Amino acid sequence: MEILYEDERLWVCVKPVGFSSEDTPDAQSAPAALHEQTGAAFVGVVHRLDMVTGGVMVYAKTPGAAAQLSAAFAEGKTAKIYLAVIEGKPEKPEDTWKDLLFFDRRKGKSYAVDRPRKGTKEAVLDYRVIDSVETPKGIRTLVSIRLHTGRTHQIRAQFASRKLPLCGDGRYGGRDNACSPALWCHELSVLDVKGTSLPPQNYPWNLFSL
Repeated sequence: MEILYEDERLWVCVKPVGFSSEDTPDAQSAPAALHEQTGAAFVGVVHRLDMVTGGVMVYAKTPGAAAQLSAAFAEGKTAKIYLAVIEGKPEKPEDTWKDLLFFDRRKGKSYAVDRPRKGTKEAVLDYRVIDSVETPKGIRTLVSIRLHTGRTHQIRAQFASRKLPLCGDGRYGGRDNACSPALWCHELSVLDVKGTSLPPQNYPWNLFSL
């Protein structure tokens, strides 16, 4: 685990793709890696990233810090910016998208729906196109995304609903299976700290100058 910053309250670190952001018995986990790496008796989970998503995360060192950080996330007093590579290109170079998302627990997927019903939640994000390239498989576009809400699979579902799935995200309609879902938490600000990280230079990230 790469540690970007730490103080007496918390660690800001980089979760690798394939690691669970929570302690799980059947997978590698970021909390377990931090515990082994630092010898800390307490590693507090205060937010989550999908296992297939890597990037910046924060973990608490004490129960008090965990409560403070959890409150900041619950109250929206954080800023998260993601990078993603999508199949195709949005019509607008930047925009704000608002959708109603329904998470189907049986299928483990989120869907954009037309009208409110039990279990739907509003999902809001801003995106900005950074660059687009033509490849033998079609157009690939690097986008920066600022989340205003934190719904399950929000970015993946909102882009897929517009026929712009993430590269490698077959679960949400992606046709390019040469990689895992191309989503990375690039920047996270919470309380008085900020961490930034760039994705590894493998496909499809290596199509762009990062």
